[in-house]
Amino acid sequence: MDTLESLVIARRLRVPIDAPAAPTSGWGEVAARQLDAALLSVGFKCSAALLERLAGLPGETVVDLGVRVLAAVRHLVGDHIQHNVYFVEFPKNVPDNVEFWVGLLRQAMLDPVAAASVQPATLNLLALPGYGRYQHTYADLLAAHAELIPLAGDRVTVLELGASLEAEARELYFSLAGSEVPLSAEDLVALRSLAAFCAEEPERIPMRESRAVVNEVRLAAGRPLLVDTVTDVLRLACGCSGGDVTLATPTRFRSFSRSERRALLRALDAVASPAKLGDVSKHRERWKRLGERLHPGEHPQFPRAAHVFEVARGVRQARGLDSRVEAALSAGRTGEAVELLEKTPGALLRRLDHLLRSGTSASAVLEAAEKAAAGASGRVLLSLREHLQNRFTPAAGRVFANRHGRAWTTADTRSPIEENVVSRAVAILDEEITRRLPDPGTLIVAPEALDIALPLSGKAVAPGLGMLPRGSLSAVDGELLRFFVHWRQAERRTDYDLSALMLDASYGNPQHISWTSYHNAFAEYSGDLVDAADGASEFIDIRLAQAKRSIIIPQVNIYAGEAFDEAAEAFFGYMTRDAEQEGMPFEPRTVRMKSDLRGAGRVALPLVFLRGDDGAWRVKWLHLYLKGHPGFNQVEGNRVTASLLVRSIVERDHLRVRYLADLLRRKGSPGEHTTYIGLQAPADLPEGARVYTPGTLHELIPA
Repeated sequence: MDTLESLVIARRLRVPIDAPAAPTSGWGEVAARQLDAALLSVGFKCSAALLERLAGLPGETVVDLGVRVLAAVRHLVGDHIQHNVYFVEFPKNVPDNVEFWVGLLRQAMLDPVAAASVQPATLNLLALPGYGRYQHTYADLLAAHAELIPLAGDRVTVLELGASLEAEARELYFSLAGSEVPLSAEDLVALRSLAAFCAEEPERIPMRESRAVVNEVRLAAGRPLLVDTVTDVLRLACGCSGGDVTLATPTRFRSFSRSERRALLRALDAVASPAKLGDVSKHRERWKRLGERLHPGEHPQFPRAAHVFEVARGVRQARGLDSRVEAALSAGRTGEAVELLEKTPGALLRRLDHLLRSGTSASAVLEAAEKAAAGASGRVLLSLREHLQNRFTPAAGRVFANRHGRAWTTADTRSPIEENVVSRAVAILDEEITRRLPDPGTLIVAPEALDIALPLSGKAVAPGLGMLPRGSLSAVDGELLRFFVHWRQAERRTDYDLSALMLDASYGNPQHISWTSYHNAFAEYSGDLVDAADGASEFIDIRLAQAKRSIIIPQVNIYAGEAFDEAAEAFFGYMTRDAEQEGMPFEPRTVRMKSDLRGAGRVALPLVFLRGDDGAWRVKWLHLYLKGHPGFNQVEGNRVTASLLVRSIVERDHLRVRYLADLLRRKGSPGEHTTYIGLQAPADLPEGARVYTPGTLHELIPA
């Protein structure tokens, strides 16, 4: 229960309360105000409704609930651990690099034991005594820093009053399960917990991975499975084996009980039509391994299920749609390819650019696209709309990112498409998207929400505080920018390096801050840590008004040890402060964004800070990872790749809330109900208003 409660608080910023109000002696009100004060110290506060509700509860209940709420929000903001730094007075008195290394060498030479190991021919500076490990305690750090001066610009996130835990969990479950965009790995884990807790299910579960997670619960309960392709059964088998339902990584299948084998084979038999057997070849080896666990030969009552494994072994032939389409296109038979794709509207629209460049009649292709638009998902329509609006924009390169955020670029070698053809395609999409949008009634959109990118995929975005989809833009308030990384190794020594690549407006004239360059005229580095058995934190401080570059790209390099998703804990974030605020290196109320690091890459590029022509700074969200090297990654070594990737994302015109807001205004008219889109709902909204914030923005994507 505590896990679900923390999940609701972190994802919804709502506090579930089951206990009914009862007459109290007044201690509940005192405890509620004490909780509110404690929350304010980490940048949160209770809404008026929540405070009033808590005041009506017994004091003991408020105290118990307050402990859990405070723990949840401290973890959300990254304040659940004590952040120490290598240089105790950071950002003051950070030494010059040469001065620092000379000091370490001098210290080593004065130690007879250490001096004996210092050989000039094989000198390893990183192995010098005292390097890369804390030289003081957290208490020493506290003594070296004054308390934070609270200012009006500090972040204050309001926690709202929730309904019962059961009701809040159900609402979150329906939101995640009914999402029209793929969920992140963390959301799939949350969905699994919610599916096991909630008795009801949403009527529609559009995403295949989400459906597999829900099917795990249905299989355990002996209920019918929700499958309509053979791959749905494969995803379910992977999920039941503790593997990856996205099929991105191999799964070692467990042994299934006889009832489970029958249920899986029955579901497979129901969907394994000849037309769908073509999908088997995409995951041929996985099907072979699964067949070894399901023993289809022992169940002759499911003959079509047996055909799946015959295709996997090559005993039976089945050509998939993709291979037939590729064969037609390779032979120049575009009309045939279009006819094949008309059976799968989403696939046709995903190939629209290719079809329009294939040399056949653009009118015929657009006519097929217009028919397909009515049958494709809203996410496909929006993704194609974003693609087409960038078709004529010169870019540094085409950028691609997989489901893990691993990114790469390539030159754009596509042949052009006539502008009138693209304009007609865009008009078709706009008309269909508008048709699917609900009547918003009275629409209110907060100005700061207009530049949030639509969440067309959530896979690369780990949930956290202040997270926005890739391509989103938001203002940076404050004179001091400080970003941070914290990690704790699981089994072996792990060294992450926080760095910053700084470029001018033309993405040239590079400069960096890292363990090889501790400071410059406007930035300081907190010091390099090379071991995180008990956790390690690194910071970079930047005085924005004095910055000599217009583009600042923070990055986290894995120098040695465990990958981001192997470490016991790893997260990144940034804070902003005013010049007169000192305080500790980590102050939770100044944190604007914090999220876990994960992904298969060895270099993380979470976001980029950009200075506009007006001198104001904004942040654009990247959620990207570079492959990097197996070890010894440094900011100097990936400068060109990082610059090109960031430039490709920055120059891309992402589809934003502004676009949907314009369509909603065009469709709707002021009415009895209200729709609000913003970063956080205001307190004065009419009762029953439909609210979309970053945590529920995926609900805006039409079906």
